[in-house]
Amino acid sequence: MKSESDERAEQLTRRQFVAASALGGMAVAVGCRAGARGNWEYLTDGQAGTLAAICDQIVPADQFPSASQAGVLTFIDRQLIRHFRGHQDAYRDGLEQANAMSRNRFGLDLADASEEQQLELVSALEHESNAFFELVRTHTLEGYYGSPRHGGNRDAVSWRMLGLEEPPLLGRAQYDLRKGSPS
Repeated sequence: MKSESDERAEQLTRRQFVAASALGGMAVAVGCRAGARGNWEYLTDGQAGTLAAICDQIVPADQFPSASQAGVLTFIDRQLIRHFRGHQDAYRDGLEQANAMSRNRFGLDLADASEEQQLELVSALEHESNAFFELVRTHTLEGYYGSPRHGGNRDAVSWRMLGLEEPPLLGRAQYDLRKGSPS
C-alpha cells in the first residue's frame, strides 16, 4: 500500500509529465508551421517558389532585377494577409494548379522547371486559368512599380529604370515656398 507522500510525489510526476508533453507538442506544432512558412507571412516556401517562377516570367531580369529580385513576392505575401485577403483561395488554388500542370508536362514543380519550360507553362496558365493569371499579373506589376514601403520595388529599382526620381509620399508633396506651389 502506498503512503500519502508517495501518492503526492506520483501526482507531481504525472503533472510534470503532462506539462512537458503539452509544451513539447506546442513546440513541434510551432516548429512545423515555421518550417512550412519559412520567411513568409502567408505563403509557404513551395508556394513562394512557384509564385516567383510566374512573376519572373511576367517581369524577367535584364539589366534591371526581375520581379522576385525586386521584392514582388514580399509585396504579394504581405498583402495576402492584409488588402488581398479575399484572394487567398485564388492564390492557393492557382499555385497548386500551376504545379499540377508542370508535373503533368515535365514531372517537376514549376519552380524546378527550366526557364523555357516555365515560360511555356506560364503562357499556358495565361490561357487556361486567365482569371488567376490576370490577378497575379496585376499584383506583380503593383509590387514592381508601387511604393517600396509596401515590400516591392526594392530600392526603387523600377523608378530608376524609368528615369523617375523617387516620388514623394502621398500628402507630403514638396513645396517651393518662394512660389507657393508644388515643385
